[in-house]
Amino acid sequence: MSTDRMAELVSLEGVASAYAATRDGIDAMLRDRGLRKTSPELTAESLLRGAHASAVLEGSVSTLEEVRESGGDAIAQAAVRVSAELLSLVPVLRTQPLRALARVHALAGLGSVADDELGRPRNAEAATTLREVGNALTAPTSAPALVVAAMVHAGLATASPFASHNGIVARAVERLVLVARGVDEKSLTVPEAGHAFLRREYESNLRGFASGSPGGLHSWLLYGAEAYAAGAEASPLRRS
Repeated sequence: MSTDRMAELVSLEGVASAYAATRDGIDAMLRDRGLRKTSPELTAESLLRGAHASAVLEGSVSTLEEVRESGGDAIAQAAVRVSAELLSLVPVLRTQPLRALARVHALAGLGSVADDELGRPRNAEAATTLREVGNALTAPTSAPALVVAAMVHAGLATASPFASHNGIVARAVERLVLVARGVDEKSLTVPEAGHAFLRREYESNLRGFASGSPGGLHSWLLYGAEAYAAGAEASPLRRS
């Protein structure tokens, strides 16, 4: 009998209640604001804000207005390239997740790494990591989609399986999971902004996750629920 490892994580103290509360808040925000017809422009704005926040976390110094007007610095441009194509990868993520991950990195790394490194794992260990992520995205689970997104994000961000831009890839795939699994089908929340708002906690909890300790894993999961709630607050729906 196979083990639902993602579901086991939900039994950790406080995790189930934290994610249930966050999902309720996201659902309420999308439902209440969605009583007015949402538009592709709002989705585009959410993606742009997410690209900027992700780029800042990766080391960009461009402001949101600079990204909006000119694309910003090279890191910001990489994040924007990813965001422009991201939602077209939703069906690919559902059926061929490794192909989706490769494409995200190919977009982010364009011009920064050699062409033969785009979308390819750095080494055999990185290839194993990517297969594990792919398995996590295709295996049946009763775990909340938010938990799956948080775990996939942390796994990619800490293992750094690609030659560059691993943080941007991890956060983009996190957003893809939220869309593909029905949490935020129109991609109106901004999870990347949630992480940027909580940057100190984000970076600290990623280090804890990378340590491999049970406490680090538990803390990352609890942090993730808080970050997704902050990402919902950053939605352009809040000001539409």
